[in-house]
Order: sequence, then C-alpha cells, then structure tokens
Amino acid sequence: MSSDPWGRVDETGTVYVRTAEGEQVVGSWQAGTPEEALAYFERKYEGLVVEIGLLERRVRTTDLSAKDAQTAIDHLRTQLDEHHVVGDLDALRVRLDKLVATVDSRREERKIQKARQADEARTAKDALVVEAEELAQSDQWRSAGERLRALVDIWKGLPRLDRKSDDELWHRFSHARSAFSKRRKAHFASLDAQREDARKAKEKLVSEAESLSKSTDWGPTAARYRELMESWKAAGRAQRESEDDLWNRFRGAQDVFFAARSEVFAERDAEQTENLKLKEELADEAEKLVPITDLKAARAGFRSLNERWEAIGHVPRDARPKVEGRMHAVERAIQEAEEGEWRRTNPEARARAAGLTGQLQAAVDKLRGQIDAARASGNNARADKLSRELEGRQALLDQALKGLEEFGG
Repeated sequence: MSSDPWGRVDETGTVYVRTAEGEQVVGSWQAGTPEEALAYFERKYEGLVVEIGLLERRVRTTDLSAKDAQTAIDHLRTQLDEHHVVGDLDALRVRLDKLVATVDSRREERKIQKARQADEARTAKDALVVEAEELAQSDQWRSAGERLRALVDIWKGLPRLDRKSDDELWHRFSHARSAFSKRRKAHFASLDAQREDARKAKEKLVSEAESLSKSTDWGPTAARYRELMESWKAAGRAQRESEDDLWNRFRGAQDVFFAARSEVFAERDAEQTENLKLKEELADEAEKLVPITDLKAARAGFRSLNERWEAIGHVPRDARPKVEGRMHAVERAIQEAEEGEWRRTNPEARARAAGLTGQLQAAVDKLRGQIDAARASGNNARADKLSRELEGRQALLDQALKGLEEFGG
C-alpha cells in the first residue's frame, strides 16, 4: 500500500483522496505501482488547478459573461464532486466559492451598470426627441435639416431601451423628422410657385423697359423707370437662371435710355454752366445795393436786375440754391427796409403800440403792489405766484417798448 498527504492506494489497487468529509474513492489502478497511481491522479489534480486559475483570470481581466462563468464553475465543481483526482479538493472548492462570489458581484455591478446605461440612454433619447420636435418647427431649413440628420446618427449610436419605450420614443422622433420634411417640402413648393410668379411679372417689366429705351421724354420716362425698378424689387426673385437673364435685359434697356439722356444733358449742362456765370454777375450787382440807403433807387435797381435774371434761363441744379439765395437775401433786405419805412410813417400803428405799452406798464405796476402787500401780510405763497406772473408781463412789456422804439420813441 502507498500513500501521501492527500491520498492513498490500498492493496487492491483502489485509490482514495482525503477530504474534510473523509476519504473518497478516486478510482482503481491496476496497470502499475501505487506510486504511479498517485502521480497520475495528482497530475489530474494539477490540471484542475490550472483550469481554475485560468477561469479566475478570465473573470478578473475579461468581459466574460456571468452566465458563461457560472457554467464553467459548475463544470469544475462537478469534476471536484466526482473525486477523480488526488489533491487538496477542499482548497479548490474554497477557490470556486470565492469565484462564485466574485461572479455574483460582477453580475450585480453589471446589472447596476446596465440600469445606469439604460437611464442614460433614455435621458439622451428623450433629449434627442425634444430637440427634434423643436427643430420640426424651425424655418432654418438647411441648418435644421443638417442637425436632424446628425441626431439620427447620434440615435443609432445609443443603446436600445426596452421595446415599448424605445418604440414610443422613436415614433416621436420619426414623427418630428417627417413633420419637418413635410413643412420644408411645402415651403419650397410654395417658393417655386412664387418664383414662377416673379418670373412672369418680371417678363412684363422687361418688355415695358425695352419699349421705353428709345424714349426722349426724359423726365416722365426716367420716373417710370424708377417705378419699374420698385416693381422689380417687389416682385421677388425668379429662378436663378431666369433671374440673371431677365435682369441683364432689364438693366440693358435702362442703360440705353440713360446713356442717351446723359448725352443730351451733357449739352444742356454746358449751357447751364454759362447761365450760372451770368447769374453770379447779376448777384454781384444786386449785393452792391445793400445796405439800403435809397429805398426807391434800390427797389428800381433790383427790379431791373430781376428781369435780366429771369431772361437768362436755368443753371445747374446743385448750384441753384446758392446763387438764388444771394438774390433772395437782397430781396429780403429791400422788403425789411420797406416794412421799417411803413412802421415809421404809420401813426395808427404807433398809437396802438403806445396804448399797449401803457396797459402793460400799468399791469406790471399793479402786480408789484400786490406782491409787496402779500409779502407784508406774510402770504409768501401768493407773493411767489404773483412774481411768476410778473415775469411774463414784464417780458411782454419789454417787447412792446422795443417795438415802440422802432416808431421813433
């Protein structure tokens, strides 16, 4: 008989393994010595040790599923229970028990992680749905369309939820995309219709513009071209290929007209430039009448100059305000001289002015007396009110006195 710490072989060739529960039969050995029998079954034990070590490493370092890990553990435990090896079986059972605990812990962690991922996926998909529904109402067709396509790619990269939740969210998401596509399609269909209407309207504008290009009725035709341009802007844009062609024709017709007008106006401008020189000379003569010393002579001299002025004709538009302003200034000086003469020689106006001045002076004196009386009686509020009224009356009196001075005292 032969034995070691974990097993023995009896005289019949039966091999035993020692466990905490006592000896267990491993098998029978008849082909060699007892030592060879123990060595054989110990090698089988070492094989189990290696398998358990490999399984422990897989559980620790890979993403082996809990189900597959448990299947492997059950297989090893069955081999231990069958006692076909010689070695410390109890130690291996302890290792398997620890491995089961590790797998259970990993299973729970993965369950928690999966639940967290599911919550994160739901939150992410909820956010995608909300954004898609907001984009469905947008009129920024290009940017919103690009963003919706990007949202689809993001959606595809997220984990699936339970079928019911995932289907409900996808339905909302898909509906938002469809609603946007429907609105965009309707918008561009409407835009195409508007552009066709614009093309027809601009065809008519071009026809009229071309018919006016040879006109020599410069003012009304130029005004009509301005109206046509406003109508062109209001018509909106046609399709690009039509728009460019129509615009070239429209602009070309205007260019023909305005080029002809410019040629005629250039000749007119030369004549008006000469007229300006003549009118500036008349303005120089008129300004010599000021200041007015002899009203009758000044009036007669200005009348003569004005008749010559009217006979000269037009001057360039941009120079007209300045040269005419010089003549108007002389004319106003003569008018003011005439008004001053009339006031000095009108006794009725002087009498009215003197009477008004006397009334205002009396009113001012009366207010001053009332203010003094109010102050003396301690009624400062009334005194202040009367003082404000006195300021207004005094201002009127000052104006009246100045007007009276113009009559000579």
